[in-house]
Amino acid sequence: MSSDQDHLKETDTEARFEFKKEQKAAFVAEKGLNEETIRVISEDKDEPEWMLERRLRALKQYQKMPMPTDWPGQPDLSEVDVDEIVPYIRPDVEVRGGVDDWRDLPDDIKDTFDKLGIPEAEKNALSGVGAQYESEVVYQNMQERWEEKGVVFMNMDQAVQEHEDIVKEYFMTKCVPPSDNKFAALHGAIWSGGSFVYVPEDVTVEMPVQAYFRMNSEGMGQFEHTLIVAEKGSEVHYIEGCSAPKYSAFNLHSGGVEVFVGEDAHVQYSTVQNWSKNTYNLNTKRAIVEKGGRMEWISGSMGSKATMLYPASILKGRGASDNHITIAFAGEGQNIDTGAKVYHNAPETKSTIESKSISKDGGRTNYRGLVHIANGAKNSSTAVECDALMFDNESTSDTMPYMEINESTVDVAHEATVGKIGDEDIFYLQSRGLDDDDAKQMIVSGFIEPITEELPIEYAVELNRLVELEMEGSLG
Repeated sequence: MSSDQDHLKETDTEARFEFKKEQKAAFVAEKGLNEETIRVISEDKDEPEWMLERRLRALKQYQKMPMPTDWPGQPDLSEVDVDEIVPYIRPDVEVRGGVDDWRDLPDDIKDTFDKLGIPEAEKNALSGVGAQYESEVVYQNMQERWEEKGVVFMNMDQAVQEHEDIVKEYFMTKCVPPSDNKFAALHGAIWSGGSFVYVPEDVTVEMPVQAYFRMNSEGMGQFEHTLIVAEKGSEVHYIEGCSAPKYSAFNLHSGGVEVFVGEDAHVQYSTVQNWSKNTYNLNTKRAIVEKGGRMEWISGSMGSKATMLYPASILKGRGASDNHITIAFAGEGQNIDTGAKVYHNAPETKSTIESKSISKDGGRTNYRGLVHIANGAKNSSTAVECDALMFDNESTSDTMPYMEINESTVDVAHEATVGKIGDEDIFYLQSRGLDDDDAKQMIVSGFIEPITEELPIEYAVELNRLVELEMEGSLG
């Protein structure tokens, strides 16, 4: 490819993630967080009384919980002022709950997602596609063959109305209660949008289910909730992508994810995120895995000013298993604090955690993990591997693995490496005809290969390109 073609490709990719649209909204909530705001949001959504009651309980929980400040090396959250956040923006879409035909979207929203590649996902015949713009899902579609098998994929607001019994049973009751942490409580109070996925017993959804979340407005918060229920013997792969343009005011993303993996079921949850460098990304993600079930978390964290994200799995049933593969990238002014948590609460459970981090230009990455093996979880095993790659002496990377082992008949392994890109490696690749930048890119591509090989090809290409742009300082 010629240098001109390379430049055009780079410019096009940058444009996809950095463009912004003038806000057009049907409803915008006032800044701040109080009971009146919660009632207004719930009324605008025409929610049942029980959901309003849960929101108000979560608000009370949030108001009495302190901001996390005492974790060693954690990101500085002093700039996070919820009173300055617009918690809810309903985009100007005629059909509440979104449309199922791309042509029915308003031109400005359609143009935004055209640039982000959502229609391309449809062209590639993915099993389901959902797109959230600001606080609500504006587009959702599911192939008829999956609907005929009883698979449900819709936005959470719609699920509250159409699948009330299931949502009422699972929503922030068993997996991520508002009492879990301050931002889970915040999420429970002002959540909006997100995805609901239900897979019946013994049904395998053979193509990925995809959702994309776009935060377009300055100074807003996005609080989407994802609820996945995979019944016994079922299988599904859910992929989410997230982005926001760069503004001077800070944005807040505080989503919630709850996954219920039934007996002998298999769920893979993949995330490719590219938040702007003024976004605080403070999520809570957790799965409960029954006997023989398998949960996989695949995560690529790009962008954001600060990220605190620790996907967790509770291995509840005998023989349940869990796998985490994560990649984090921190550049100048960024503090990316990520990790994984696994609770082995039953015999013969198994977990593996593979964490990769890259830091440059003074950026900070941190792996913060927890593995708990309960008394009685005999013959369980866990293996944790943390690898950090630094570009310069100004950047930092730490690993903080914490293990609570309360059972003697278990197999536990941990390995951590921290290193810089070596001059001898660069010299060798240059001797093979590569320039300095290409040599570094090749080393990094090999470093993150474990995650890219777990993603569908279009997402693997996307992730590699995002990392390349981060290395060049072209994003954010």
